[in-house]
Amino acid sequence: MASTTPETPDIGASRRPAAPTGRAGDRVFAGLSRGSGIALLVIMAAIAAFLTYRAVLAISDDSANFFTTSEWNPAGRPPVFGIAVLAFGTIVSSVIAMAIAVPVAIGIALFISHYAPRKLAKPLAYVVDLLAAVPSIIYGLWGAIFLVPYLDGLNQWLDQYLGWTYIFDKSSDGVARNLFTVGILLAIMILPIITNVTREVFLQVPRMHEEAALALGATRWEVVRMSVLPFGRSGIISASMLGLGRALGETMAVAVVLSPSFVISGHLLDPGGGTFAQNIAAKFNEADGYGRDALIASGLVLFVITLLVNGAARMIIARRKEYSGANS
Repeated sequence: MASTTPETPDIGASRRPAAPTGRAGDRVFAGLSRGSGIALLVIMAAIAAFLTYRAVLAISDDSANFFTTSEWNPAGRPPVFGIAVLAFGTIVSSVIAMAIAVPVAIGIALFISHYAPRKLAKPLAYVVDLLAAVPSIIYGLWGAIFLVPYLDGLNQWLDQYLGWTYIFDKSSDGVARNLFTVGILLAIMILPIITNVTREVFLQVPRMHEEAALALGATRWEVVRMSVLPFGRSGIISASMLGLGRALGETMAVAVVLSPSFVISGHLLDPGGGTFAQNIAAKFNEADGYGRDALIASGLVLFVITLLVNGAARMIIARRKEYSGANS
């Protein structure tokens, strides 16, 4: 007797995109999509090859250690330059920016998506969108004219009450043109990007999940903690990496606000420091051929750091996607 048990359907097959049909439009679209992906890889490879070639020219003639030397004098004979100060300043200012911007952005996104009345949420979201469109130089001018003078009082307060931490010990006089100010300015600049992406992710939370939690007697905060945040974890990470990418590569705003010096100091309130992008923008015009190769070598390091950050973000998202609720 033949078995009448129905075969188990291939659930995964319904999620896989269908193969292109014989229609001309489908073939054109598939070819354009494939070509766009290949073109992107070719462009990235070309950029990496150019940066590597010019960097090798500079590093091969460098008389100092490229990674640990804190000097930058490629015009001298023999040339001496290293990326220690630039790497330190870039990473420290970006970490400060992320520490300030990410919690605030998540709070704003939650308020717009789940707490604010609709009449207030739409104008507030529109204002946040406008902040993301402000040019970097405008942020830099605002930071130099307004933010730097008004942060002197905060620096003195931090030095007085938190100077024992060494980090906030202000050991030299001067205005607040330091990495701490740069971090605050970068946090303001990346806040709209993180907020916008996070808000859109929170708005995609299945309404059924929230209603089920409310039916079980959960408070609004418990709904956010148990339903919204787990579902949007991958989106929060992606938004944070977008913001971090801008913080790492920001040029004009940092160049206007920061008072650069090739000194590595753990005192964040002392003037000085430097970042990759700021140093390239400040020295590129006055550099000779070898000096530009040296600047390109520092740009290669920033390129690698950005790739590593994005790669790490993709790995985190891939590992946590099955727990995020996005596949439910």
